[in-house]
Amino acid sequence: MTTRGGYTFSAGPVMLPAPVRERIRNDLGDWRGTGFSVLELSQWDETLLAMFDQVESDLRDLLGVPDDYAVLFLHGGASNQFAMVPMNLLRGRRHVDYLHTGLWSGKAIQDARRYAEVNVAASTEAVGFRRASRPGEPRWDERAAYLHYTPVETVHGVQFDHVPDSGGATVVADVSSALFSADLDVRRLGLAYASSQKNLGVVGMTVVIVHRDLIGHADPRTPTTFDYAVHERTRSRFTTPPVFPWYVAGLMLDWVREQGGTAAVCAASRRRSELLYAAIDDSGLFSAPVEVGSRASASVPFRLTDPLLTQTFLAEAEAAGLHGLRGHPSVGGLRACLYLGMPEAGVHALTGFLKEFEARHG
Repeated sequence: MTTRGGYTFSAGPVMLPAPVRERIRNDLGDWRGTGFSVLELSQWDETLLAMFDQVESDLRDLLGVPDDYAVLFLHGGASNQFAMVPMNLLRGRRHVDYLHTGLWSGKAIQDARRYAEVNVAASTEAVGFRRASRPGEPRWDERAAYLHYTPVETVHGVQFDHVPDSGGATVVADVSSALFSADLDVRRLGLAYASSQKNLGVVGMTVVIVHRDLIGHADPRTPTTFDYAVHERTRSRFTTPPVFPWYVAGLMLDWVREQGGTAAVCAASRRRSELLYAAIDDSGLFSAPVEVGSRASASVPFRLTDPLLTQTFLAEAEAAGLHGLRGHPSVGGLRACLYLGMPEAGVHALTGFLKEFEARHG
């Protein structure tokens, strides 16, 4: 909830579960009896070091991350990985495969072209990014060092229902919005990365889960802080680590376990989105552009059949306590993001508002 009350459907920073928000508030005065907040302790404080280790252990447990994968907690957003992936994973090769299914995969392709010859193995741009690529569509480059794809494209609201067959290449995935909202088996991936401000809490950190065999092969020109081997060796503390988002990620993982674990929160994510999609599909005033089989659970873009009503809708939604519903600037329209912190009551509030708005303006 925001200070204005109600619910925020923002794409990031996102709404936090109420117990997590309350725990943060309490810990800012005195964290674990240290007499200081988590924001003030030295990165070498034993209590803080124990917290770092516990968060990694909890993440491994909830996602089933094997020991032959490293888990890195890095500064910045997932966009940093658009460059770090080719810097570290080319391993002397020049060719890579990418699937293009929305804005974020497009940005990843742009950065990768600075370092490699990119084969866009499949693209859904011609159909307006209204679906994910389908099995059999990609045309792989047998020379590719890896395949990169984005399981959930939040701007266009597209979600894969499968891990693409990579033609034998290492699979890399931007799982920023798939983490804890879609089925995810990290053992089928060579590398997965996720920014923290979606389902892991607050902005400022990206988690990288990478098979250890892929570490230690960075291009010699790679800056030190962009080398996965450096961060593995220093346990993500080559520089002062992103303490606050790391700490909040731990609270989010505790909350996930309290909800019943990964399968339970993924099921709840599907349930929330199905409620909203059903309300949109039953409407004569609203429509969802994404094909049914490719609709994302975490991000629901939709439109008014009369675009001139968009500003009226946003103003009335704000007055009703429903915030952050404006669509991404690149596509316009409306969007409701339903990350972990969004309770089902918030979705019911939104679906009720859709019906009321249609009754007034339809």
